[in-house]
Amino acid sequence: MTKKYFGTDGIRGEVGQHPITADFMMHLGWAAGQVLLQSSDTKRVLIGKDTRVSGYMFESALQAGLIAAGAEVGLMGPMPTPAVAYLTRTFNAAAGIVISASHNAYQDNGIKFFCGDGYKLLDEIELEIEKHIDQPLETFSSDKLGKAFRIADAAGRYIEYCKSTVPRGLNLAGMRVIVDCANGATYHIAPKVFRELGADVIELGTEPDGFNINKDRGSTSPQRLQETVFEEGADLGIAFDGDGDRLIMVDRHGQLVDGDQLLYLIAKFRKETDGCEGVVGTLMTNLAVEKQLDCLDISFERANVGDRYVMERMREKGYFLGGESSGHIICSDRTTTGDGVVSALQVLAACQYFGLPLDEAIAEVVMYPQVLLNVQTQNKVNLQSHAEVEKAVLSAQDRLSDRGRILLRPSGTEPLIRVMVEGEDSELVKDLAKEVAQVVEQVAAA
Repeated sequence: MTKKYFGTDGIRGEVGQHPITADFMMHLGWAAGQVLLQSSDTKRVLIGKDTRVSGYMFESALQAGLIAAGAEVGLMGPMPTPAVAYLTRTFNAAAGIVISASHNAYQDNGIKFFCGDGYKLLDEIELEIEKHIDQPLETFSSDKLGKAFRIADAAGRYIEYCKSTVPRGLNLAGMRVIVDCANGATYHIAPKVFRELGADVIELGTEPDGFNINKDRGSTSPQRLQETVFEEGADLGIAFDGDGDRLIMVDRHGQLVDGDQLLYLIAKFRKETDGCEGVVGTLMTNLAVEKQLDCLDISFERANVGDRYVMERMREKGYFLGGESSGHIICSDRTTTGDGVVSALQVLAACQYFGLPLDEAIAEVVMYPQVLLNVQTQNKVNLQSHAEVEKAVLSAQDRLSDRGRILLRPSGTEPLIRVMVEGEDSELVKDLAKEVAQVVEQVAAA
């Protein structure tokens, strides 16, 4: 059954455009309360948000709907997405809700849900909530209404949790770190975590005003971080996105280190310390990572793009480590979702364990050049039904041999076909990407 409102990661869109409106959010809160409280022994639901100006409005709307359904609503204020997942578990809540549009600009907002165990909702639960959204909102009588309460120590609880996820004795004294919080939900948390572990921290993106989230800061705009690392002679830089569930890093030379490279380093570290049988990446994970993991005798699985699909495959295979190129990294023996702060700490622990700076710790992973081209389409195109596309892909793969790969996939949010080619030879990769994209464009235009 096709979902009407929920996408691959909750509900998201432009504020003021349906369904990202106050009245919809009140109905959503009521509908979620109707479904989630039925299967729980508690009526407690937690709400956290990032720093967008619209978060105040949606927090109040969700709160009203949930209380009308009888929920006891715990308000945490600005909190990273993974913090909400963690606190939902520790408070034994029925569910946790995050008001955030992640790495998008302030004009957008969205809603993410977690079950009481800290994992994202199953498809069947989302479908059940959708059934209730369009029904008339019925408010309980006063004796059955819920109430709201503030969780004043939410940030402190999460800071202590983050520090507990690294080996006892980790000391970052003498390390200079630039921390870019994207003016988002980690602004009051991440710098404290690294400082309390001993690091000399220089802050970027820690002055949110409701409108500057992700603007020229954070994991999607790392240029200023790169410059600051170089200017300050820092050991490395860390950048989070607006809701703190992903990160990228910058080495001492100002070079970007993406999620693929960070995932490899954590896997290498865990292989030597805790054991690591396998890792889950995505269809977009660089081939160099897969090959290097094989050298370490670590199995590698690919899932569809999206952290929920990575987690699903991790649970299927019994692996505790997975992630995406974009910086969603999941250490499921520590947390239940992508967590930028926890992942960054794992990387720092790995560097300290190996006694190497970040650039040297990942030096053996020589990333393959990768070209991604987007082909506009007017209608949905079934690529498997076109022999000319298959022929072009097979021909290109033959020229790459086992030194590269090709991936064609439709965008989940836009009318695009994404053509990705990667391999050892950068010029060949560019040429093949153009050739395959031209064939896909011809088919799409027919």
